[in-house]
Amino acid sequence: MSEAFESIKAGLEQAIDHARGKVVKARVHEVGPLDVKAIRRNVSMSQSEFATSFGISLGTLRHWERGDRQPRGPARVLLNVLARDPQAVLNALREG
Repeated sequence: MSEAFESIKAGLEQAIDHARGKVVKARVHEVGPLDVKAIRRNVSMSQSEFATSFGISLGTLRHWERGDRQPRGPARVLLNVLARDPQAVLNALREG
């Protein structure tokens, strides 16, 4: 088989071993839930201001804050950066 196939196969075998509780040399990244309401309050914005500023629908923001849904993809990245360094994100918005 090809080198790419062998690499993929080895990775899948490691993932299966990990899922079965075996110790493997893989890195495991666990992603916990975000407290979107706390992030929004930390930047002192209303739901409407926050949604408008970051291009999120108000309905989606409300679902996140209630815990009905969790942000995914680029929205999750933005919220993580906003939680860690809100001033950097707010400065980038003002400059844009």
